[in-house]
Amino acid sequence: MSWKRWLLGTPLETERFREERLRVPIALAVFSSDALSSVAYATEEILLVLSIAGASALHYSLPISAVIALLLWVVIISYRQTIYAYPEGGGSYIVARENLGTLWGLIAAAALLLDYILTVAVSTAAGVAAMTSAFPGLLHYRVGVGLPFLFLLAVGNLRGVRQSGRIFAVPTYMFIFSMTSLIVAGIVRAWLGYPAVEPPVATFPDIQHPLNLWLLMKAFSAGCAALTGIEAVSNGVQAFRRPESRNAAVTLMIMAGILAFFFLGTSYLAHVYVVVPGVGQTVVSQLGRAIFGAGPLYYLMQIATAAILMVAANTAFADFPRLSSILARDRFLPRQLANLGDRLVYSNGILILAGSAGFLLILFGGNTHRLIPLYAVGVFLAFTLSQAGMVARHLRLKGERYRLHALINAAGATATGAALLVIATTKFLQGAWIVILLIPLFVIFFLRTHRHYFYVRQQLSLREIEPERPLRHTAIVPISAVNRATVYAVRYAKSIAHEVEAVHVAIDPARVDQIREQWKAWGGGVPLRVLESHYRSMVQPLVDHIDDLMHGRRRNEMVTVVLPEFVTAHWWEGLFHNQSAFLIKGALLFRPGVVVTSVPFHFSR
Repeated sequence: MSWKRWLLGTPLETERFREERLRVPIALAVFSSDALSSVAYATEEILLVLSIAGASALHYSLPISAVIALLLWVVIISYRQTIYAYPEGGGSYIVARENLGTLWGLIAAAALLLDYILTVAVSTAAGVAAMTSAFPGLLHYRVGVGLPFLFLLAVGNLRGVRQSGRIFAVPTYMFIFSMTSLIVAGIVRAWLGYPAVEPPVATFPDIQHPLNLWLLMKAFSAGCAALTGIEAVSNGVQAFRRPESRNAAVTLMIMAGILAFFFLGTSYLAHVYVVVPGVGQTVVSQLGRAIFGAGPLYYLMQIATAAILMVAANTAFADFPRLSSILARDRFLPRQLANLGDRLVYSNGILILAGSAGFLLILFGGNTHRLIPLYAVGVFLAFTLSQAGMVARHLRLKGERYRLHALINAAGATATGAALLVIATTKFLQGAWIVILLIPLFVIFFLRTHRHYFYVRQQLSLREIEPERPLRHTAIVPISAVNRATVYAVRYAKSIAHEVEAVHVAIDPARVDQIREQWKAWGGGVPLRVLESHYRSMVQPLVDHIDDLMHGRRRNEMVTVVLPEFVTAHWWEGLFHNQSAFLIKGALLFRPGVVVTSVPFHFSR
């Protein structure tokens, strides 16, 4: 068994594709882990901004959280309509492309792809932060801890959708249990008047800023990270079992209810227990110590939090390859991204996502607070375009109660559009400018890719093809020595062409006479041409000779270069040969009218 089969499992038959679809309990784990995990850092980001204005500003976290929760439900209701309107999935890209135009669709796709990459990077970094809160000794090894987890996520997803869903369902439901226990126990303790087991130590910056509207807007934009990931269900409707739209809608509503409860509960407890983000301690970690103490329940919660944050990236691993495949199908990305791998997953998209997120993790040192400012711009842009597209769709089709549906989506577009402006403005200098710059670059790449495929389609078209005519065909056999491999190559060349010529590039002039004598005996009547090489290059004289042959001939004439090529018994034995055949292939690849073929000579073991 090869290492690939051991790591990823045996290939699955195409007919089993429908069997790989997900039921609601597993789908909730696959598609909601990103959204649910955001409660581990969304409240913390709000408090981090407000803390620079002192203790008196912290109580604003509650109304800010309430506004974000209201925005969450507006978006959820809007996306529920999208699921039923577009059961084939594709989310914001499909909605915007079909209703607003191709360019807006590509902008939504670029925003989502960037958001998925950032989701993986942020989730991994936040998961490591949860671990370092419980085990501070790991703080200086954040990247080293995060990359292996990223590798395991990629491998898990390469093994297949259903199998990865079962694997990652455990940490998702463990987190749901832990957070529910934390919030319920914390509320009960607070209402009964019990003091904190380990009271948090509130530390504020030495230099405090005045509380103003700009600061509140920054806190709001930071907390909007809680909404990232909720579009995942609408993007992956086709991953659900039948009836796809109904199961996806049920999953979306369950996810929204849990997310709202967790987010508002965390913000309330942080207010009651006066928790302020500190170095080396997350807000959830401080709440755990305050409510559970440093006992088994606390460590279970930290392990569950770290696990859900790690597997939160699984949502992006489910949607990034799927969206990439749709773009590839529409010829806006390389077509390799539309191919299903051995395990009925889009393997190329998974590998690109893992590599891109790993690069960001290294670039930003695994620091969650440095990565989050890049976050949310893309997803809110996708939110806005999707809802605006749905408004256009309702007004165009005029279906049942279309005015009400259009009003709901218009409210969603307005709310997310306003949030987008706040996020882009307040986070611009902190790093959001990078995402704002990358989105048009992605769109340019999409358009260039589409132009390339259009050009290829034109070039391969059968329209106005020239009539068939007799083809004059010359075969050239480059030889470095007279041996069994070259003799077999010449015999093959004589079988495919009437005109055959052997060519020897004279790197060592002292051997030329010997080769001429040997050729008389073994050349089979094929003429031998010796090319001078003043600069000891084997490739360039051969290329020049072929150019001379092609010059002035009719366009339909061809030259076939037949290369004798050694195939060694062991891979490492190939290192002892100069790989001249490979160099010749590379030099002739872009020359029209030239065909290069190899005649392999296999060495026995």
